[in-house]
Amino acid sequence: MIADLHDLYQEVIVDHGRRPRNFGSLPEASHRAEGFNPLCGDHLNLQLKVVDGIIQDVRFDGVGCAISTASASLMSEALKGCSVAEAETLFDSFHAMLTGDQPESPPDLGKLAVLAGVRKFPARVKCATLAWHTLLAALHQAQQPVTTE
Repeated sequence: MIADLHDLYQEVIVDHGRRPRNFGSLPEASHRAEGFNPLCGDHLNLQLKVVDGIIQDVRFDGVGCAISTASASLMSEALKGCSVAEAETLFDSFHAMLTGDQPESPPDLGKLAVLAGVRKFPARVKCATLAWHTLLAALHQAQQPVTTE
């Protein structure tokens, strides 16, 4: 049973890594940020369309490993329709899942929980969190690119 769940999780990550959702540019974006992981070369541009405090659309582009791309793809699906405050709470929960003492699969993360296994590989945590740090930079309209270092 556990092996089946592991296989399912791997399928979701591989699927989002190969066929990322919401990949491309968003010309009508209201918020933008750039993220970079100097250790592995993952590079991400994130664009959000935020209207009245609600994230209406999300797009990203760039180059990255399967974990980085899958994380950005899953994040983009989770954010649509969230308020800015809900997006920041989602960041906190996701970040705690990968770096903190939270259970590996907190119930409030939905499909994002498939990335919980990344916590066992500290070098890959930065790949999985790059899009999320870029999200915070975009929401706070940071002028400088975000790095994971």
